[in-house]
This record gives sequence, C-alpha cells and structure tokens, in this order.
Amino acid sequence: MNLKRHEGHEREIPYGHIYHAVIPIVFMLIWFLDSNIFKISTILNDMIPFIIRLILFILILSIALIFIELSHRSLFKSHKPPNSLITNGILGYLRNPMYSGILLIYVAFILLSISFISIGFFIVIFLVYNWMANFEEKILENMFGDEYIQYKKRVSKWIPNPFKK
Repeated sequence: MNLKRHEGHEREIPYGHIYHAVIPIVFMLIWFLDSNIFKISTILNDMIPFIIRLILFILILSIALIFIELSHRSLFKSHKPPNSLITNGILGYLRNPMYSGILLIYVAFILLSISFISIGFFIVIFLVYNWMANFEEKILENMFGDEYIQYKKRVSKWIPNPFKK
C-alpha cells in the first residue's frame, strides 16, 4: 500500500500525524474521567475557585491558539514547503510555536480542572513533543547547516524570549 504524503513530509517525524491524533484523545479521556467522574486526583479544585481556573483556562487557551495561528501564517503561506529558513514573525521568537501552542492547550485543560493524573500524563506528552522537535530540528540542521545552528542559538525552543532577538 502506497500512502499519499504531502509535500514537505520528509521534514517531519515519520508517522507524526498518528501522535497528533492519538495523544489528545488519550489525554482528554484521562482528563475527563479524572476531572468529572472518578475525581481521584483533583483535590486542588476545592481550594482554587472555578472562576480563577476558568480565567486561566481562557487566557492560556487564547495564547495557545495565537501561537498556532501565527505559526500557520509563517509556515504555510503556500502549499509547498519553503526552501529557505524562516526566521521572521513568531519564528523569530520561538522555534516550535505550533508544538508550544499544542502543549499550552493541554496546560489550559489541566488548569481548568487540576488533575494530578493529567499532569503526570502531560509530562509524558511533553517528552514526546520534545523528542519530535529534536528529530525535526536535526533534519533542519542537515538542510540548512550553520544557518540553522545559529538560529538555534538565538531563538528559544519552547518559551519565547522577546529580549533575545
């Protein structure tokens, strides 16, 4: 069976789409079951008012969606992957804005209903995304050489630093 792949798939981790599909389903299942049914590890919910958790959820989710939108605007201006290193826009402040945005979505849900089990699974999710980012960064190093290595020195991997530009 020959799978049809999109242009630029060679710059991504093999079968990354499976990780992006399965991980959120498993996380939401764990989060929902612990937060709403079993309530095994949600003791902090009684100490932190729901309105504060809701405000944090909305704030973090908004930042996550902004990261994802800005990265889409920078990376997918056309249907073909760029042949040069993109270092402007949000990519001038953060090397993995899409992955950071995805991780912030998980954080937002954790803040909505503070589940220690979900936090534990989030650590695993972060390690998976870090592994995927490292894999893809190695590909970019091979493609763009010293230009990408210098970019890595200037731009943060996960947390934007507006003062480092």
